[in-house]
Amino acid sequence: MLPKYNRILLKLSGESLMGERNYGIDPKMLEQYAADIKAITDLGVQVAVVIGGGNIYRGMNEAETGIERAQGDYMGMLATVINGMALQAALEKTGVKTRLQSAIKMEQVAEPYIRRRAIRHVEKGRVVIFGAGTGNPYFTTDTAGSLRAIEINADVILKGTRVDGIYTADPEKDPKATKFDKLSFSEVISKELKVMDMTAFTLCQENNLPIIVFDMNTPGNLLNVISGKPVGTLVS
Repeated sequence: MLPKYNRILLKLSGESLMGERNYGIDPKMLEQYAADIKAITDLGVQVAVVIGGGNIYRGMNEAETGIERAQGDYMGMLATVINGMALQAALEKTGVKTRLQSAIKMEQVAEPYIRRRAIRHVEKGRVVIFGAGTGNPYFTTDTAGSLRAIEINADVILKGTRVDGIYTADPEKDPKATKFDKLSFSEVISKELKVMDMTAFTLCQENNLPIIVFDMNTPGNLLNVISGKPVGTLVS
């Protein structure tokens, strides 16, 4: 089977790693993600991953935590490195070669983020996991995902979530919500749909980088997306 995309950036939320838990990392989710990523690397797809940190720490709400926004965001960046290390361990258990690159220097656990080195790794078939977001507070991991995807010349961003695409409303709250198969960037803006935060979304729009939102928690779905099957919602 010929994959539809040669180089992808997979954006995973930290919350998705919780599985059935309320906090932290569910080993079953890690195993499933590792197996799904391995299935596409076996086809020769070049893979980079950006993972959030919301299952460990979410640096957004200053009013609740009393921690100022910038400090909280740095804490969230460190949480993404913990998740990146966990995903790295799970992938290497399946025989997939990986590299973890961090936007905040921590040489003992991760390489520093160097664009050319990241590209060289994916060209050699290694899965590159980008940790610590962009390295700057006030930017989300969605923005980090868009930025890294553009920097490494990815063909597409695959945003793995708990729902199977973009809906007219939140399908977990509104049973009447209907799913879109395809949308243009301008339609997403005019319909005020929440795909990513605006900074991340605008980066994709300006660089003509398509986004596919799909359900990552269904085993085999990542392979379906790569095969070009009509899974999730395509924004282009």
